[in-house]
Amino acid sequence: MRQLSSFKSKRDLVYEHLRTEILRGTFAPGDRIVIDGLASQLGVSQIPIREALQQLQAEGFVVMEPHIGPRVAEIHAGLICEVFQLLEALEVISSRAACQRMKNDHFDDMQQILRHMDTLGDDLEQWAHENERLHYAICEWARTGLVKNLMSNVLDQWDRLRHYYLKDVFVHRIEQSQREHWEIFDALRARNADRAEQIIRRHNRRALDAYVKHLQATGQMEENVVMTAQG
Repeated sequence: MRQLSSFKSKRDLVYEHLRTEILRGTFAPGDRIVIDGLASQLGVSQIPIREALQQLQAEGFVVMEPHIGPRVAEIHAGLICEVFQLLEALEVISSRAACQRMKNDHFDDMQQILRHMDTLGDDLEQWAHENERLHYAICEWARTGLVKNLMSNVLDQWDRLRHYYLKDVFVHRIEQSQREHWEIFDALRARNADRAEQIIRRHNRRALDAYVKHLQATGQMEENVVMTAQG
């Protein structure tokens, strides 16, 4: 591991490094993070390490265990219910604002993103990257900055879930998801907020249903966990 150097603060660099390694799975769920060893590897003191870990703990990526220290947060299959409920709520907020605030050039940009995504059915990682780009772009066009910040954390949690549990089923969702993205585009362009909300809720609930069925079929989630999560 190379030592860190940049114009950014050491705390920010350590935070970005650790967050990336957690999302990639280099630090696996449950792994202990040894502060002394990490400080030596990165060429920094313990102070920026501890500051970065505090932020990662606040974001749900790290847990602090008494007498043990920091560990990478475990991933539980039931988290998927919370992730999709949050995504649904955040997307509804941003889409309703987008119906009022998106301009013609924004629709042109959105159309370009979707056309590019249409070509990526065989490249799961790139499609997932463009999907995140689409979500963030709608937030920017809608001028819902707080929603974008919240969505970033939720999408990162989804990325961990996708890599850890759901690769097999994710590939089969792309075609349906893409059709629904185009429906959302049409509703936004028509300035039809109610229609956009309806499609977004259906979009997220279909995805959640598909992933839950996969997790139940593979024995990774019990039915009563889902029922509790869905109310």
